[in-house]
Amino acid sequence: MNNSPISKISLEGRDFYVKRDDLIDPFLAGNKYRKLYTLLKTPSNKLHKIISYGGTQSNAMLAIAAMCKSKGWEFDYYTKPLSQTQKSFSHGNYFHSINLGMNHIEIAEVLYKDFIASISITVDATTFIIDQGGAVEEAKKGLEVLAQEIREANLEIKSLATPSGTGTTALFLALSLPEFKVYTTPCVGNTEYLREQMQALHELPDNLVILEPLKKHHFAKPYPEFLDIYKKLLEAGVEFDLLYAPGMWEALLNQTNEEILYIHSGGVSGNESMLKRYEQKGFY
Repeated sequence: MNNSPISKISLEGRDFYVKRDDLIDPFLAGNKYRKLYTLLKTPSNKLHKIISYGGTQSNAMLAIAAMCKSKGWEFDYYTKPLSQTQKSFSHGNYFHSINLGMNHIEIAEVLYKDFIASISITVDATTFIIDQGGAVEEAKKGLEVLAQEIREANLEIKSLATPSGTGTTALFLALSLPEFKVYTTPCVGNTEYLREQMQALHELPDNLVILEPLKKHHFAKPYPEFLDIYKKLLEAGVEFDLLYAPGMWEALLNQTNEEILYIHSGGVSGNESMLKRYEQKGFY
């Protein structure tokens, strides 16, 4: 695959560069492509099944489903029980993942935590478990490839930005590019939770800067200010996801002032369902 291109946009009087990882693939793009890079390079006959778990709006879920479809692997995905309304949707990440062949297994909420903790006990050598959000050590190789692409771009920029769920992308990117400052912000949980998730993988490097959100936002909840940022970015020429990107852009606009290369995380396939939620709330 060729290196993903870099776009330049203007937002609120500032110029930003955007690493267009969203253009890699309609479903398997952005940071999920980078996190799954090692598995994508794994010969199809080495594995027969991938297991993961989490939410049904997950971009990681959709990316894994697309990968397994291309590899001919089974994909079992565990979640807490879903409503019949969500199961009936003909749009969104869950709908697309099911169509790509994902086996969806619901676990009662009271049993969910213990069940997830026990998954690894019963798997064999041809089954691979991907923790929620793609937070696995194997993600490091894909982020090293991204780091090399950034160096090859030869931009006169020394600051990068990428939003965080588990923080895997931001962490491995900072480790791979010690000469750059890497900004991130927690989009799921708070800063303490984000630090704990990253420290489970590696000690945090000095060049990784966590920007504290201006206020607490609940993940995947519609916020008028997030929709406003989404629209401004769309007018600037690039569509970003509505789950992670608005929080990162809000932090960058309010807490930084230098030129920054934003790593596009992809995930725009989920915007259709999110925009419908904004419409239902009367925001859009």
